[in-house]
Amino acid sequence: MEKAILPDFQHFLSLHRLAPKKHIPFCAFWVSRFLKFRNENDKLDRDEQIRKFIITLRLENIEQWQLKQAEKAIRIYLKNFSFADKVLDKMVNRKSISDEFKKVLALMKENIRIKHFSYSTERAYVNWAKRFFNFIMSEKHKTAPGQLSSKDVRDFLSFLALKERISSSSQNQAFNALLFLFRNTLKIDLEGMDKTVRAKRGLKIPVVLSVKEVQEIFKQIKGEKLLMLKILYGTGMRLMELARLRVQDIDFDFNTVVVRGGKGDKDRTTMLPQAVRDELKTHLEAIKILHQNDIKAGYGEVYLPGSLASKYPQAAKEWKWQYVFPMSKLSVDPRSGKVRRHHVSPSTIQKTIKRAVEDSGICKHATVHTLRHSFATHLLMNGVNIREVQELLGHKHVETTMVYTHVLRDMSKAPKSPLDNLYETKHH
Repeated sequence: MEKAILPDFQHFLSLHRLAPKKHIPFCAFWVSRFLKFRNENDKLDRDEQIRKFIITLRLENIEQWQLKQAEKAIRIYLKNFSFADKVLDKMVNRKSISDEFKKVLALMKENIRIKHFSYSTERAYVNWAKRFFNFIMSEKHKTAPGQLSSKDVRDFLSFLALKERISSSSQNQAFNALLFLFRNTLKIDLEGMDKTVRAKRGLKIPVVLSVKEVQEIFKQIKGEKLLMLKILYGTGMRLMELARLRVQDIDFDFNTVVVRGGKGDKDRTTMLPQAVRDELKTHLEAIKILHQNDIKAGYGEVYLPGSLASKYPQAAKEWKWQYVFPMSKLSVDPRSGKVRRHHVSPSTIQKTIKRAVEDSGICKHATVHTLRHSFATHLLMNGVNIREVQELLGHKHVETTMVYTHVLRDMSKAPKSPLDNLYETKHH
């Protein structure tokens, strides 16, 4: 339980300004190491555990200021995070939720992890549950889960739509979060929720870059970041699919990339562009050296999906399971508290393309996902069958892929404007 609350510990440090922002992840790192040390020395009292842990750090030639940082972080943690998820009160924006609701939030987290939802989904769902509980306490004056009903959910969703005016996608995410909360955690049947109308979005034509615009964007970037964008455009992968790509998922012999656990938890195969083969091999050689150095330093683990970590204890350190694009630094896993080399941060890729679009002077709202839209559209322009494009994108229904035919029509087969006909007639 204590390891699982490290993200909240970091939030606690930030909330109370107990450490500079840039030092907070390191504070969590020292605490995670101490927790492991404490489990191995549980017969000692707390002060003796801290003293001996600091001695072990000193033997590693850790600088004096880091030793002080570690001891301070550990004492703050032990004072405020003894057993359960006590910091939930600090996470709530309005007023403290009841103890009953805190227990529900903890149970909801556990149920989400049992179903192997992603960490980002966990955070989103739990945050919606917190907002819902705040609404219930402030508007309905209810303080216990047993008092909740379908009407409370409908009132909250109406509040989000009419007063907070959140987007349709956020409304639907809130609906899904509360559906999970009631069905899987509270075990309460949401009667009449089938009559709840989800927020609808009209047909949105995706932003697509021309081939020339893609080239201009690539000119603004170098190195590993350029390689990532090339692969995104050349394979049609989503942002998180690229970030979570493992070494074993690249097949240089068959020129394919296997996308594991994509949207809807589905696997699929896409092509490996010839244009990045050599560059990617060179990149992997450098990453392998980084991994070997991590192993020598006593680390080298990566997160493994599902129950693989318990089934194959040594697999997390194997080369084939490593991320193709890892972070430059080790970090603390927010769920397990283990020190690992996580995959590249999605925001890093997002900021890269945003800056590149601005520098290239392209006046389109182009994002990382725009490269996926461009991949699909350019394939259709080159005569690839729409069913094949559907498979490469991992769309469940071909109707989803059909949106690119609208773009294709706009780009290549748009009818001639009557204004052009008017001026051509006048010219003749």
